[in-house]
Amino acid sequence: MLDKARRMQGQLVEWRRDFHMHPELGFRETRTSTIVAEVLEKLGCRVHRNVGKSGVVADLGTGKPMIAIRADMDALPIRETNEAPYISQNPGVMHACGHDAHTAMLLGAATLLAEEKFPGTVRFLFQPSEEAGDNEGISGAPRMIQDGAMAGVDMVIALHVDPATPVGDIRLESGPASGGVDSWFGRVIGKGGHGAHPHETIDPIFISAHVIFALNGIVSRRLHPFSPAVVSVGAIHAGQAENVIPDQVDFAGTLRYTERKVQEQIHAEIERAFSLARTLGGDYELRFEIGTPPMQNHPAAVELIRLAAADLLGEAHILPFKKELGAEDFGCFSEVAPGAMFALGTRIEGDQRYGHNPRFDIDERALPIGAAILVEAVLRFLRLK
Repeated sequence: MLDKARRMQGQLVEWRRDFHMHPELGFRETRTSTIVAEVLEKLGCRVHRNVGKSGVVADLGTGKPMIAIRADMDALPIRETNEAPYISQNPGVMHACGHDAHTAMLLGAATLLAEEKFPGTVRFLFQPSEEAGDNEGISGAPRMIQDGAMAGVDMVIALHVDPATPVGDIRLESGPASGGVDSWFGRVIGKGGHGAHPHETIDPIFISAHVIFALNGIVSRRLHPFSPAVVSVGAIHAGQAENVIPDQVDFAGTLRYTERKVQEQIHAEIERAFSLARTLGGDYELRFEIGTPPMQNHPAAVELIRLAAADLLGEAHILPFKKELGAEDFGCFSEVAPGAMFALGTRIEGDQRYGHNPRFDIDERALPIGAAILVEAVLRFLRLK
């Protein structure tokens, strides 16, 4: 299968570079989803467009069991600074997280699976907007689920490029594989006035300093030391003139967790931090936007991918995850059916390109490896059921 996938190298690169040159933001993946749907229709798949707003769902085969493979399609609002011939042609938008590669590899997997005979059904989930929510703060995975994309699915798998891991290696293990994420928005309310008369004001900037100290003490002083978590302030806005104390200070931030009880505790502790405003004579407002849950890799799905990767690459090339709390809404799919995601090594030797960076890029030799692992895992699942 790896040999078959490598014979597709030219097509995989062509797809990936085309998507890279024409990136589209979340829920606006019109061109990308049209190309995806047309390729899948030519392969004989039963294709459903506009799932989860701009996603594509396609089935190959019939009956049970059913396994799904997911790839995300959206890009980021980043201006690319690479000098490659395939750089973004859409100013201010860039595939800086590898979703162009994910989409190309899943098209490659569909092409290879269309040549195979197997019992059951493979469902291809081409997801919009993994990176951002809509006007209700909801990202692409839950929107696709609402539209029935996971109906009848017995297992779901996916991959994500890893620019820190060499080509030929993958990272995979059971348990938490990414953090759950919520956003929070706070306001410290005081009473503004002249900067020369602070005693006549309730200074929200002074109060905010105490709130910030309390926020930064949540993880180190309020949570259990073995509970992975992050609380970060991403934006603070206050005032317009150097000699005027403002009426309020606005905050925006993010929190990450791997356990629901920790999520609940963080919410309570952020509330406690902002309540200092009342202690110091002011007031506050606070709201949370609930994001995606932690991604939990199910042991059965992990074992399926591990066996496929071991056959193709060898056991020595299956590495443990690097523990981080980046968010990934694939966890919404794996809450509906057992699922797992593996990290595919795409490091460019001598010039590492980090995700969400204007210079992000991948070593395209990894493309057939990712496609082949997905195909082998699917065939192993269907033929052994």
